[in-house]
Amino acid sequence: MRIFVTGASGFIGTAVVRSLVLSGHEVTGLARSADAAKCLVSAGAAVARGTIDDLDVLRREATKADGVIHTAFFHKLSHMEFGTRLRVLLGGVPSGIVERFSTCAVDADQRAIQTMGRVLDKGAPLIAAFPTMALMAGRWAKETDAADVRSVGGARSRSERAIHELAERGVRAATIRLPPSVHDATKQGLVTQLIALARKKNASAYLGSGDHRWCAVHREDAAALFVHALERGDAGAHYHAVGEEPITLRSIALTIGSALDVPAKSLSVTEGTRHFGWLAPFIGTDNPVSSRITQESLGWRPAGQHLLDDVGASIKRGSALASS
Repeated sequence: MRIFVTGASGFIGTAVVRSLVLSGHEVTGLARSADAAKCLVSAGAAVARGTIDDLDVLRREATKADGVIHTAFFHKLSHMEFGTRLRVLLGGVPSGIVERFSTCAVDADQRAIQTMGRVLDKGAPLIAAFPTMALMAGRWAKETDAADVRSVGGARSRSERAIHELAERGVRAATIRLPPSVHDATKQGLVTQLIALARKKNASAYLGSGDHRWCAVHREDAAALFVHALERGDAGAHYHAVGEEPITLRSIALTIGSALDVPAKSLSVTEGTRHFGWLAPFIGTDNPVSSRITQESLGWRPAGQHLLDDVGASIKRGSALASS
């Protein structure tokens, strides 16, 4: 099949492109820069220059494609157009910047999904990335659960609604719900931020007893799931890219502390807000998620290295690079 991939040069997207090419698909990837374009060409993909704000590019490439995998999302202010950046920075009080950024990022995500979905043929797949942090916190989340607007990632629920609307119109649209840590030995999602904080502050911290749980998946396993869903997923389905049992934040902090040779310590909520900054609401979220239905329905069998092993390998690799 001819597949258009957004976010194709990102951490997850590059693995998805590689998996698609190895599976025999013809891939075109969206690239914002010349370096990203070179990365895609070296992986055996064609290139469409632009961002998810370039709706004409999205429309054109989705029209030519047999299916779409959408992994792009604005995680940084620098990813947005200049005018959008100004609205985020100057559109209200400074304390509202994070909320304005989140709103603009979700707006762009929703527009991209709708734009590409409208030009796909009936039955064509559109598989979009979505965070498990948008599910109800504090209880095991299943694939049949809807997104929770009250959750820390609840703003993203609008994107999932856009997927459902496309499915109702006949597009084989579905979501891959990704946990806070999609990892390998170089990066570990939000856990990479925890490593950076531990290095900066000479302490690996967690909140309270550290019993909050996060799930994880190896990057190659996540990429394989995107391909499985593209090839045989159901319209309107949610698939959970969870490859490991939930891991407590205390276990993650202890592993980071041991690898960096810094103390692991418990913080109060007030202390944690200062220590973690924008990450604090995520650190305080219990996010256990099951992938049983996904594994049974798609025959997906995650087999990658465990998150805590990759954390240790990543820190060791970083230390070796710093000393070389």
